[in-house]
Amino acid sequence: MRTDVFHEGEIAVQARAGERAIAVRNGAMLRATITGGALPFLAQQRTVAIALQAADGRLWASLWFGHAGFFRSPDGQTVTITRDVQCIGNDDPVWTHLRRGSQLGLLAIELGSRRRLRINGVVSTITGDVVTIEVREVFPNCPKYIQRRQLQEAQEANPATNQGLRRSHANGAAIDDERRALIEATDTLFVASQHVVRGVDVSHRGGASGFVRVLDEHTLRIPDYPGNSMFQTLGNFEIDGRASVVITDFRRGRLLSITGSARLRFGPEDPQQPTAGTGRYWELAVERWIEHAMPARYRWQLLDASPFNPPPFAGAGTP
Repeated sequence: MRTDVFHEGEIAVQARAGERAIAVRNGAMLRATITGGALPFLAQQRTVAIALQAADGRLWASLWFGHAGFFRSPDGQTVTITRDVQCIGNDDPVWTHLRRGSQLGLLAIELGSRRRLRINGVVSTITGDVVTIEVREVFPNCPKYIQRRQLQEAQEANPATNQGLRRSHANGAAIDDERRALIEATDTLFVASQHVVRGVDVSHRGGASGFVRVLDEHTLRIPDYPGNSMFQTLGNFEIDGRASVVITDFRRGRLLSITGSARLRFGPEDPQQPTAGTGRYWELAVERWIEHAMPARYRWQLLDASPFNPPPFAGAGTP
């Protein structure tokens, strides 16, 4: 049994940020099984962020969708995901690399209520389109920085989804003008990281449209806002820089999955990219990207932005 719920990278970042005592208190929320009201919550979810390490060592993150019940836990110790081929296509980078024994990071998120539950585990079986995951770690996250959106199902496909994008996906190794516009307009992304013992993790990051900056065609910079002080993502980066993000374009129904490596930046705050006073950033060195479609039958209605979002920098895009 671990004497500390945190690994060495998390402890190092907690100490560097001066938030070690807060982290120790919040670490009490970590569990090895899914309990109580989390079970019916999972059964109601239609959106799950998911990440894994591919056979070549790269991390990939994506966002999966389905009907209520496609993601559930029958016993609190395992989770099953039933893939709908109309929602999770063959070009999805996580589905492409999924295999028995894959370490997975999962985040069930209900954007309309800002509720989320983080689950880390390992794939025990894949039978057809049903994936079973053995749960290793579970904990809730705070609702900060989540933009509330309502998922709606339409009878007809979203015309914006495939406008000018009739191919199922695109890919590349550098950020071009089209991808830059998508990135600098987003208000929601999900980030994957990993630790050699604890496995793969995926977490939400949100902010005002424009909170992510493209420094050049191979580098993104993301601010780290005040949170629960546990620093699972940054702690993983402290030990292992491999990273992935999936960036959302809810208006056009597109997802941009990027794999690369992350580097932490502690220092003075950039007034054009505020961190709400933390002075913390991480930069993602882009190696590969894949742009793929959200399910065409879904729409997302923006209800309101998080009241905790720091203001965007001048020249930011629109969500």
